[in-house]
Amino acid sequence: MQDHMHDPVWRQALAGSQMLFVAFGALVLMPLITGMDPNVALFTAGLGTLIFHLVTRNQVPVFLASSFAFIAPILAAQGEFGLPATLGGLVAAGVVYMLLSLGVKLRGTGFIDRLLPPVVIGPVIMSIGLGLAPVAANMAMGKAGDASAQLVPYDTALMISLPALITTLVVAVVGRGLLRLVPILAGVFVGYLLAWWLGVVDFSGVAAAPWLAVPNFVAPEFHWGAILFMLPVAIAPAIEHIGDVLAIGTVTGKNYLHKPGLHRTLLGDGLATSAAGLFGGPPNTTYSEVTGAVMLTRNFNPRVMLWAAAVAIVLAFIGKFGAALQSIPVPVMGGILCLLFGSIAVVGLNTLIRHQVDLSEARNLVIVAVTLTFGIGGMVIGAGDVSLKGISLCGIAAIVLNLVLPGGSSWRQSSRPVEP
Repeated sequence: MQDHMHDPVWRQALAGSQMLFVAFGALVLMPLITGMDPNVALFTAGLGTLIFHLVTRNQVPVFLASSFAFIAPILAAQGEFGLPATLGGLVAAGVVYMLLSLGVKLRGTGFIDRLLPPVVIGPVIMSIGLGLAPVAANMAMGKAGDASAQLVPYDTALMISLPALITTLVVAVVGRGLLRLVPILAGVFVGYLLAWWLGVVDFSGVAAAPWLAVPNFVAPEFHWGAILFMLPVAIAPAIEHIGDVLAIGTVTGKNYLHKPGLHRTLLGDGLATSAAGLFGGPPNTTYSEVTGAVMLTRNFNPRVMLWAAAVAIVLAFIGKFGAALQSIPVPVMGGILCLLFGSIAVVGLNTLIRHQVDLSEARNLVIVAVTLTFGIGGMVIGAGDVSLKGISLCGIAAIVLNLVLPGGSSWRQSSRPVEP
């Protein structure tokens, strides 16, 4: 392994730009789906990464950016409470990470294992992915995510979304080297070209946008309904965070759960998510794509991520860049999301398989069945401001069922969790 720790600055900056390039597709797609400003998302991804590295003393080579787990709850909360109140809920979601971090510091990592075993986490993550499936399908067919309007004619939309999806699939499966890490970008590129050729792209926004502009920051408002709605959603990404920290440790050969410690990485992620909410950006999470890039380039120098963050912050102030991103037509994103949302569900499924959760056991079957139905079916409990639904409801249902039903430790006796 080459030593990248003492690379010249220009090489670190170049490597950082490459890491941002890998994260870029998902980073911008998330705010575009939820109606947030992609420039703000770039700014908060950069800011969040810097905060994370400050808290963890620049020891873990990870990049933080927009979390897909929050798409469904953000869409639902925006419809009900508006964007500022939704952002207040996201700030509160960051606080959940901080509380988990405190729990880990006081009690060790074991309590997360007890509170959130795979039988709880698996179906919650599956619900997030499968619950979003209609949004992906609607967008691929040229409709708005909630099917309220036909934005692009159906036939034209399929001529854009299916090639975009196929490109993403092919690059992900057959691609070699760095190309394999940017299937989303490849799909966007092909879809955008087709959309432009078919006359669906509107460039007027790009022409009107200034070269330099301050991103459209939005201040949060704190509203109990939105906060209660968002809090449980933070649980699944917090677990995903632990998986990512283990994964990057496997790649670099270091145990980050001990140094800098899981409590520090969770705290860094929580502060990054809350900071993003304060500026009007999507919540942050550690990016697995970037872990893949670290593995491929063998560049384990955490300073590279600081460069990636700096480049993201600079791009956030280029007005025309954001306008160009917002000109990406709906079917382009829809095609790619058919794969992305499905793969979120597969992560949940893999959680159950990897930990060998026995679903023939009544207890496990009940937890998974109820969680999936509540999460995907749109079950609502309560009314008005204090109602629980969607991911928040299924997350709480899974945790409560796991704590209440007898025989909670049985999955642990059959096998210890296998490290990712």
